[in-house]
Amino acid sequence: MSEASAPRIYPGWLVVLAAYCGAMVSFGSLLVFTFSIFLKPLTGAFGWSRESVSAAFGFAALTVAVCSPPLGHLLDRFGPRRVILPCMAVFGVAFASLGFLTPRLTHLYAIFVLLGMVGNGTTQMGYSRAVATWFDRRRGLALALVMAGVGTGAMLLPPLAQTLIAGYGWRTAYFVLGSLVLLMGLPLTALFVRERPHPTVRANPALSGATLSEGMRSRAFRILIGTLFLSSVSMNGAITHLSPLLTDRGVPAGNAALAASLLGLASFVGRLITGFLLDRFFGPRVGACLCTIAASGILLLARAGSSVPGMAAAMLIGLGVGAEADLTPYLLTRYFGLRSFSTLYGFTWTAYAVAGAIGPVWMGKAFDATGSYASLLTLLAGTTLAAAGLLLWLPRYPRTWSPADREIENRARRPAHTELS
Repeated sequence: MSEASAPRIYPGWLVVLAAYCGAMVSFGSLLVFTFSIFLKPLTGAFGWSRESVSAAFGFAALTVAVCSPPLGHLLDRFGPRRVILPCMAVFGVAFASLGFLTPRLTHLYAIFVLLGMVGNGTTQMGYSRAVATWFDRRRGLALALVMAGVGTGAMLLPPLAQTLIAGYGWRTAYFVLGSLVLLMGLPLTALFVRERPHPTVRANPALSGATLSEGMRSRAFRILIGTLFLSSVSMNGAITHLSPLLTDRGVPAGNAALAASLLGLASFVGRLITGFLLDRFFGPRVGACLCTIAASGILLLARAGSSVPGMAAAMLIGLGVGAEADLTPYLLTRYFGLRSFSTLYGFTWTAYAVAGAIGPVWMGKAFDATGSYASLLTLLAGTTLAAAGLLLWLPRYPRTWSPADREIENRARRPAHTELS
């Protein structure tokens, strides 16, 4: 076979693969989905209340809220690689350092603040810009595969953390999980993650789209912010207290960890389904359907008294988490383009993270006050339904913004050297 006729992998898929592996060990999977596994060991080791330990997650989320827009600006200005690599290195070392925790709560809080400062530089926010420059017609699928890395991490890391804690203690578990970031995510990102090169500035999609001020003033952006806030309060509250909620109701610790793993599996499946649907149907309708599924999962969790309904609830919530993760970057690229994509994405993360700080602390406070999560979870199911309703208010996608965008669109329709070549 001649060199000209030999099959060639489209370079964008290598970027997707590296981003998938990086997202698997990022803040969004490693810290968020293992937090509930470490909650009881930490309260038992140091005598802290659940509300106090949950506050650490809240501090990390609030720090993410403050730092996401500046990180987004750096991603737009300097490109993904220069931001992701230092953030990932700091994140891995800081997570591993949790193995050296002392009985002072301020020590725990300080590390979680540091994790929040660099967290979004390791997540899909960092990778999505690079991936989006390589794809147009299959952008939904490509972004879904990146988000599937978070789902894979959510599926594999909770049982791994539980096994390490049971066999070697929670300190060793932190050491091992932090090392995974440095040994897997860091080198693949360094080798493959980059934006698509373009022969001319005019043909570069990274330079086209709405400006930051245009995006911030739009009705679509405000609706996205509201949707993310409502859904984040609910889903983060349910996820971070999933394991202690189930064990409090008599579910064995291994089954509770399995429920967290199934949540990750459902999140993985939800991301792939959502990516497939986004390339074929109007995105807000897809998101509204999957948010409704998540609301039913939260409502079921409020009443789950054994392993089977607990696992079913976790899977329904996971489908909603997967849809939410896919939907935000996809809709931002469709409504606003790529010129200020990462900065706008950073502001959506601010809303998501502020709500993410409220949800877990609210859940911990409700348990400490009443000994139960049921009433609050019922309320949170309602807020998730409200988020689904907001999505249905989003307008149609706008037409391209400028002559440069029309040139990009025309180039994308030409058959030569397509995204599958």
